[in-house]
Parts: sequence; C-alpha cells; structure tokens
Amino acid sequence: MKVCFLGTGAMVPTKQRNVSSVLLEYEGEFILFDCGEGTQRQMNLAGYNRTKVSRVLITHWHGDHVSGLIGLIQTMGNIPEPGTLHIVGPVGTKQHMHHLVRAMSFDHRLNLDIVEVEGVRPEVVVETKRYVIRAAAVEHAISCLAFSFEEKDVRRFDVGKAAAHGVTPGPQMGRLQREQVITVGDKEVTLDMVTYLQRGRKVTYVMDTSVTDNAIRLAEDADVLICESTFLSSEHQDKAEEYGHLSAKDAAFIARSANAKKLVITHFSQRYFDTTPLLEEAQSIFSNTIAAYDFLELEVVRD
Repeated sequence: MKVCFLGTGAMVPTKQRNVSSVLLEYEGEFILFDCGEGTQRQMNLAGYNRTKVSRVLITHWHGDHVSGLIGLIQTMGNIPEPGTLHIVGPVGTKQHMHHLVRAMSFDHRLNLDIVEVEGVRPEVVVETKRYVIRAAAVEHAISCLAFSFEEKDVRRFDVGKAAAHGVTPGPQMGRLQREQVITVGDKEVTLDMVTYLQRGRKVTYVMDTSVTDNAIRLAEDADVLICESTFLSSEHQDKAEEYGHLSAKDAAFIARSANAKKLVITHFSQRYFDTTPLLEEAQSIFSNTIAAYDFLELEVVRD
C-alpha cells in the first residue's frame, strides 16, 4: 500500500504546489482522494497510469478539489475499453457530475458509477474482498465528507505453532481452515491455535473541516492520517474557524484524539512558502507528524 501526494496546496495552484489530490495504490488499484486541477498531469509526472484509476473519493465540490475531474474522465474514456469509474461524494454529486460532463463537447465513453453519501455517522460506502472504504460528514461551508480506506484483517498460519501441534502443510492445513477444528493424534487442534490475525492497514483522509467528532471517529487507530493544515493557529486560527478549515494545531489534536500512528499535514495556504512553522506547531502536540509536499510517496506499513 502506497500513498502519493499529487497536490498539497489549498485554493489555487502555485509554482510550488498543485491543488488537492492524493493517490492511494493498493494491490495494483489506483484510488484518488479528490481530483483538483492538473491531477492527471501530476499522475503522469509521478509515473502513474492515469487510465488505471478505479475510484475517485470526492470530499466536496469546491473547485480546488474537483476541477481535474473532467480532464481525467476524458483521458480515461479515450482508450479502447474505458470501463467504469466509481465516484463517491456528498449529496449533490450526481447533479454536479451531470452538469460537468455536459459542459464540454467530447465523446463520453467512460461509464460513471456515482454514489452519494450523507454520512451522518461513519458508514461503509465501498466493500470488496480485501478492503472497505468508510465516509463521514464533516463541517465545512458546503456538504463535505472525510474518508477512510481500511484493509481487512487476514488470518495467517503460524508455521511454528502449526508444527508444534503436529499440523503439516498441505491438505491437513486446508482441512483445518475449512473445518476450524481437526484431530491430530489424540488431541483436538483449533484454527486459533495455529494462526494469527494480521491487522489490516488504515489510511484516513480529512479535508476542509472544523474539528468534528466524525473526523476523530473515522481516523481512530489510523496508520496514516492525512489531514488538512491550512493555517498556522498562532497567526490565523480565527480564519480557520471562520472558513471551516483546520490549523496545524487542530490537525494534531485530531490525530492525538484518534490515536493515529502517523499524521501527514497537507492543503497548505499559499501564504506559507515554507511549511516548517506548520510542521513544528503540529509536532508540538503530535510528535509523529510530517509535512507533505508534491510527489511525496509514502509506504503504509504495519507495526
């Protein structure tokens, strides 16, 4: 599992930072959190195949988070078998997409599967054999969601424990997995006795919000919490509260309250050419914090 920060700026692109988009790569699947202006170009520069995006998770419909969608859709629809792009967003996403694809003239060949979410409380919005995606409403000027990508736990055989209980690899292990308990010699061996649970990894994405209970709930025990840090609290906490954004201090508070393992701050106001003050403010509350920059790649590892 890997995360690539395609854009780390807020509001407008600058020479230093593109606007919001984060790519999560999981077992060959590409999932985008937001799709700001220039996202597909950033993917190209970072070496990711733009036509392999399977899902786009939209936090809200402010332009700096969605204005790259139309270009991505056109590019993905320009291959021989374009398939389906799955889009999850807040209520109103279907109407926005309806207007978006009709605002320009092109051969619209890509199938769009659109799901709208209220997210009063954290809820599962996508589920596959290997992972779930949860969403929850947060507080911004317009309807806005936060997302959490959660790999499912997997039960693994402990070869040493299996050998100690006389369970051999192959058919015997297979039967134990199917039946949960087998007899080996004169004793019963259960699946729990020779296996362990491999904990799934979790990445949470929180953008454009005030501090909310939903953000904390969604980020609980996250391996990586990606969180907006638009302002420095010592200078502009009033602006953060006025516009429904987080300061570096707020982001760190969410990470600490959620018992996250690592915090990555992003979505920086253009007034901060150097993010060191934001990083230092967050680290004063939550030490395991790093500041994202465009094209930062981060492996998501287990403990």
